[in-house]
Amino acid sequence: MKSRTDTTMTYRAIVTLFMLLGIFPLDVGRRLGALLGHLIFVCDSKHRNIALQNLSHAFGREQGQREIRELGKRVFQNLGQILFEICWSLRLKKKDFHKYFSIRGLSNLKNAYEKAKGVLVLTGHMGNWELLTIIAAMTGYPLSIVVRPLDFRPLNEFFIKFRTRFGGRLIPKKHSMRMVLRSLRKGEMVALLMDQNVDWYDGVFVDFFGRLACTNKGLALLALHTGAPVVPVFLVRDKACFKAEFGPELPLIQTGDKTKDVEINTAQYNKVIESFIRRYPDQWFWVHQRWKTRPYHSWPRE
Repeated sequence: MKSRTDTTMTYRAIVTLFMLLGIFPLDVGRRLGALLGHLIFVCDSKHRNIALQNLSHAFGREQGQREIRELGKRVFQNLGQILFEICWSLRLKKKDFHKYFSIRGLSNLKNAYEKAKGVLVLTGHMGNWELLTIIAAMTGYPLSIVVRPLDFRPLNEFFIKFRTRFGGRLIPKKHSMRMVLRSLRKGEMVALLMDQNVDWYDGVFVDFFGRLACTNKGLALLALHTGAPVVPVFLVRDKACFKAEFGPELPLIQTGDKTKDVEINTAQYNKVIESFIRRYPDQWFWVHQRWKTRPYHSWPRE
């Protein structure tokens, strides 16, 4: 186990490196990020194969293998750009937010807040999701984000400070229910990233790009328990800037069967995420094994 001194030194080295990478203007950083992403695409066969396999399953009926491969390259370029954009944003001041970020559909968020139950925000690893805290600061509404701490402690410390520097609050994913409920009672906005694979006991199997994907059921359970409105938001790269889109509040479906309600509402959330990914397919996190957990089938009796 590393000592506290080693962790501190590593943390400072990370901050120094990120600050150095952040000296580039946004457009230059993006070009460098795209180059880095292309190099990783060439060298990292493991994640390249995961991404290409996922893309083939999702778009194989619509695009040929050459098109899939080109899309895969752009996916990795997006990941490289995320790194440089994070570094660039370290020098960003609040007074300059509107130069680089625009918001669409803010009325959808305001209408949800009028219900005075707090707001559950549906989002995912789209565009540069790490900059969503800037969007929250622009709206003026307090934001809490449910996150899983990173395994590498110095990097985790960096991202804690990075994600909260404009007033956001982090809720550790493990045992998060009580803190989420408390935030909603305060009328706050709580964001959950719903597009990652989970173990079978944490999720339900619902459709995602034509395949059953084990999807976190937490958002549906929270919405059903609290009645808090669910509003989707995604932040994407748009030409020289960033664009955040708040979608309309999603209807809460209640049939009286809780198990069925969780499944139906979770499926609805997946459809929203999928539709947005289809609009910006190169800006989603395709290197993740989204369909890793498979449905359980009991062994048939003889």
